[in-house]
Amino acid sequence: MKPVVLYLFGYFWLAVCCGSATPKLLDSSHPPHEWNKLYLVHHWPVTVCKMSENPCKDPPMYWTIHGLWYINLSWFFHRPDKSEECNRTWHFNRSEIQDLLGDMKQYWPDILHPNSTQFWKHEWDKHGTCVATLESLNSQKKYFSKALELYEKLQFNSYLSKLGIKPGTYYQLSTIRDNLTNIYGVTPKIQCISPEKGEEVQTIGQIKICFTKEFNLRNCTESKANSYSAHENTFFRPEELSICTDSLIYYPSEVQLNK
Repeated sequence: MKPVVLYLFGYFWLAVCCGSATPKLLDSSHPPHEWNKLYLVHHWPVTVCKMSENPCKDPPMYWTIHGLWYINLSWFFHRPDKSEECNRTWHFNRSEIQDLLGDMKQYWPDILHPNSTQFWKHEWDKHGTCVATLESLNSQKKYFSKALELYEKLQFNSYLSKLGIKPGTYYQLSTIRDNLTNIYGVTPKIQCISPEKGEEVQTIGQIKICFTKEFNLRNCTESKANSYSAHENTFFRPEELSICTDSLIYYPSEVQLNK
């Protein structure tokens, strides 16, 4: 055994000196699904419809859940994990959340396909199976229940209403951001659609509130070096969304489909 150990140690030292072992060390030291932050993502249904190429009728007129997402530590080491799921064998099973379906349909609806469960499947596959490393999220029931619990705890729609922030109005980004920061004591992450041809202002689309693994509120702000977004959700084409610029924002009140 000693010669083998010495050989492996020598190989390891040589590789480190030459620089070729660094990616392997990062792989083992920072597995692709190690994470440290959760996003509870709210999206505005009217904007979801605006981004859709398919018809979208009578969306909810309140902010609904897009998902409970995570920040992957491997991003910080410049090693994006390109897989869509953490555990492809852990399939979504609607029966496991049967007693949550009433709340799911109301607060976490598939805005574009109201009678489908594909959206929830997507969220479980892409995010649920990853955050399941945490005992409090290690089942479908726990994952979806916790998202609903956090959504209820934040009372997001109620606070916006009390602040007088209402659809059909233009706001400065700072008005929305600063008011939410004052309420929650942490800085949210606000995303918009950039102005399209014929438009002059950006359109608000998503607002993320961040939590620690212990489900305590924390700032969503990140340095530019750590702002990689490989696990941004692709179910509702959020590639059209970006961090809102510090300028005027439109908060739409009715569906206007892209042509």
